Amino acid sequence: MTRITVVNPNTSAELTAAITTAAQAVAPLGVEIHGAQPDVGVPSVESHTEEQFAAVGVLELVRRHDAVTDAFVVACFGDTGVAAAREVASGPVIGMTEAALQTACLVAERFAVITLPPRTAAHSHRVVHALGLGHRCVVSAVDTGVADLLDGSTHLLETFATAAWAAREQDGAEAIVLGCAGLADLVEPLSETVGMPVIDGVAAAVGLASSLLAMGVGTSRAQTFAPMTVPALRLAEGIA
Repeated sequence: MTRITVVNPNTSAELTAAITTAAQAVAPLGVEIHGAQPDVGVPSVESHTEEQFAAVGVLELVRRHDAVTDAFVVACFGDTGVAAAREVASGPVIGMTEAALQTACLVAERFAVITLPPRTAAHSHRVVHALGLGHRCVVSAVDTGVADLLDGSTHLLETFATAAWAAREQDGAEAIVLGCAGLADLVEPLSETVGMPVIDGVAAAVGLASSLLAMGVGTSRAQTFAPMTVPALRLAEGIA
């Protein structure tokens, strides 16, 4: 049995449970999904400061679960701690943002990220531009917080539909990327409402991680993600 650990960088057990359930729903046969969140950290990642604390939690969880995990999915829009986690993890580490954007490229010429809350749009822009997709992707945000997603997100359907229609009419968007890990239950109703593909990054990341494992492809150790030196590893262990 192949095991993928879905890392929620914030401390919300409720959000971890919801993300894990959504990931299990799309996992291929023979892939086991486990969810995890830090013991100590921040309840949501809605600022640059919170993102830095959350990144430490991601590293700690990767170190803790690495021996029993074939691949990791980081379930935070902005791909919090992903690059560092790739240096530490034995297997592939997939960020939900990169996975969602790359998936959108396969189904639409232009697409839009709808994230939340507005101040986190910078996190989305960072990944969009790192992938060189600024010419194909626009980013917008709705004024709600991650805490509003603990009991699901379908109550935000109208809000997201309005943002999606605006992206379609004003920016030529042909697909929508949901910019938070707690929005999976919006995929089907939003797609039906706006008549466009809607992509959940956690689902995309689980699919990509499963494919990499099936192909036997892991993180390159040639240079950028080469194993850490002994002093750096000791520092990471001390921080985590």
